[in-house]
Amino acid sequence: MISFKRFARGKTVLAAAAVIGAMSVSVPAAAQYARVISNDMRECASGEGPAVRVTITGLRSSRGNLFVRTYNATDRDWLRSQRYLTRLDARPRQGSMTVCVPLDSTGRYAIAVQHDENGNREVDYSTDGVGMSNNPRVGSFLGVPTPPGVDRTGFNAASGVTRITINMQYRN
Repeated sequence: MISFKRFARGKTVLAAAAVIGAMSVSVPAAAQYARVISNDMRECASGEGPAVRVTITGLRSSRGNLFVRTYNATDRDWLRSQRYLTRLDARPRQGSMTVCVPLDSTGRYAIAVQHDENGNREVDYSTDGVGMSNNPRVGSFLGVPTPPGVDRTGFNAASGVTRITINMQYRN
């Protein structure tokens, strides 16, 4: 016959294992957002993927920072704070440059590019350049940008390397 003490100890171990198991399941779900990645062009080599090879054109200068954010193409995620899947930080190059954004899977995505020209890592509507997948025009109302919806910026990424071009837009 098993003693109550040994029985209770076994239940405690099982409960602890269940809690640890539940924690390990929830961590990947939270970790899917706001990952910072580097520009590794090898991820866009022939035979690799899924990935997006993004050619960014119209960069006004080489000053500041360039942020390339990839989102699930859903209203729930598009341009929402900390809802981007990845953020690629790069040094901008005046004119054009190419970056590679690896993806976890095929699917529908949208990409937003911000040229933080003064390098303060904040959004400055009057000086920052912006661009989005499918190159919709970014309007403004009373000086505040009115970005297009995900229905105009979403694209399908296949199993290989998807190529897109994003044209930067500046207010001044």
